[in-house]
Amino acid sequence: MATRERFHIGPIEGIRVGRFGFGINTTFIVYRVGDTLIDTGPPNQWPSVRAFVDEQPVRQLLLTHHHEDHSGNAARLSTHLGLTPMAPEPGREKLARGYKTPPLQRLIWGRPQPVETRPLAVGLSLSDGSPIVPIATPGHAKDLTCYHLPRQGWLFSGDLYLSRKLRYLRSDENLAQLMDSLRKVLALEFDTLLCPHRGPVEGGHQALSDKLHNLHTLCEQAQALASKGKSEKAILKALLGPEDWLGHLSRYNISKTNLIREALAVEL
Repeated sequence: MATRERFHIGPIEGIRVGRFGFGINTTFIVYRVGDTLIDTGPPNQWPSVRAFVDEQPVRQLLLTHHHEDHSGNAARLSTHLGLTPMAPEPGREKLARGYKTPPLQRLIWGRPQPVETRPLAVGLSLSDGSPIVPIATPGHAKDLTCYHLPRQGWLFSGDLYLSRKLRYLRSDENLAQLMDSLRKVLALEFDTLLCPHRGPVEGGHQALSDKLHNLHTLCEQAQALASKGKSEKAILKALLGPEDWLGHLSRYNISKTNLIREALAVEL
């Protein structure tokens, strides 16, 4: 599949790629700022990613976390460019040894290859000296890291954002950690948020604030219903509607049930 969409926002460039076009979560945006590449796209989109990368020299490759849509071409790019990607420490061992991906994710993104990485360098910056500040934001994944560019007011958000209102959660996500990470990032100054699925979001600070508010409200509502004796299934139906095709097809790895279960466990 050729590039589905191209972005050009000042010095930020990006391409949206993906085998399927069923929505933002089946496509992925690889971003570039000058000679800095952020994430690598899914492995089944290597030809499009390679063509994009070959347009100009790359000095550094930063990964936000280990998930296959973000790191899937890291091994190929490492060989192609003669460049070792940098990755957050909590995910480096998993990236090096490889990991299994559920069938639905393999269908959408492909199968990643193991890749050796190096730790995020101290004093990361763009070629003009603008600082790039890694912000550890676990919850979606233990190694999820956002990149804040304070001089420009940008946040490369990995999978911290995705949407103002979540309806699904992966089985390995921790909602309490995710909400803490949102609070952490909201203490920073930025306006433009670069989400690799949703795309560039102007007013990104407010968008993340809205997401945190909506999650807090969901937790309050779920726990209020539980205090009245409602079952998990009844709470799910009342707040999000019954489980749908995504939950069934993913064998509940990505499901509404996961979100309700986590919402019930968050300490308010």
